Amino acid sequence: MRIVEYYSHLNGLEFLQVHKPGLWTEIKNVVDMLDAEACRIKVSNEIRTMGKVLYSPVAMNREMSASFGGHGWRESRTGYWVTSDAKLIRKTMHMPPAQQKAEIEAAGLRAISSYNQTDFVKERVAVEVQFGKYSFVAYDLFVKHMAFYVGDLIDVGGEILPMKELQSEMSSGVAYYEGELYNLIREGRGVPAVPLVIVGVAP
Repeated sequence: MRIVEYYSHLNGLEFLQVHKPGLWTEIKNVVDMLDAEACRIKVSNEIRTMGKVLYSPVAMNREMSASFGGHGWRESRTGYWVTSDAKLIRKTMHMPPAQQKAEIEAAGLRAISSYNQTDFVKERVAVEVQFGKYSFVAYDLFVKHMAFYVGDLIDVGGEILPMKELQSEMSSGVAYYEGELYNLIREGRGVPAVPLVIVGVAP
């Protein structure tokens, strides 16, 4: 696999190159090490591509997970409590989880446990590998990375996406770099308010 394109949002790439150059090297190595053709194992059941052998998102995710894990990147989860009252959410948002729950229950409302999970985190850098449906990318960028950044758990987020040339050889509905880059830029230069590096990959 190779990195074809990348986009730096709010100087995300520049931050990596200056402050975490070793991590940027590791991200590039993970992509380089993935044998894309070995992951071309999914036999399509879709009408338009019936019987065609496609790239498997599951296989590619598995290989990247093993490679990131080998470099010491780990999954990260952050738990919190939510409720139906907007004012109470604003009041408790930045409290420790136990205090959130206590405040919500003291107000006579139901405290609902929730969490944000990121695939790979190391030294305050988070990376999501997204070979899934296009709707997941917006959640990654505007919820996951943002939540970890606002919570002062990361300094920059990364998103690895297939280029259109790879996505066209996958099942339908998968997000692709060019489309998600358009969606990101359409939001304006400061949205989301978290430094990001969007990486487009292909065989």
